[in-house]
Amino acid sequence: MAFINIDKKELQDLVEILEESSLSEIKLADGESKITLSKATCGTVMAAPVAAAPVAAAPVAAAPVAEASKDEHPGALKSPMVGNVYLKPSPDADNFVKVGDSVSAGDTIVIVEAMKVMNPIKAEKSGVVKEICVSDANPVEFEQVLAIIE
Repeated sequence: MAFINIDKKELQDLVEILEESSLSEIKLADGESKITLSKATCGTVMAAPVAAAPVAAAPVAAAPVAEASKDEHPGALKSPMVGNVYLKPSPDADNFVKVGDSVSAGDTIVIVEAMKVMNPIKAEKSGVVKEICVSDANPVEFEQVLAIIE
């Protein structure tokens, strides 16, 4: 399996284009090799190589653009695990919550799927949803801010 031949400078240029534009994703393909750069709603940019089999090339490093203010926010609801986040209970349902909704401690805000198990992530306190920091059906990291509840 061949890989897309891209140097570090070209990758950095693509990340800058993604950060400075209203685009949420850039995909590159060269035969069977693919690279996807996507921007989460909280400002994180991820580079994820997509391959059908294990590869011997050097991995593409993620270029995080972390916002410390969100990480330190007292109302930040963080992911307790790595997985895929879902904003609604099923594809045809409405989101659990939307910006401006009042929530109570214990209300389900999102679901994180990890190892094929759907884990409801619940509000730790009552308040109003000020921001949803993730996009539906996207990967999340441990301690990544999912939402801000004030």
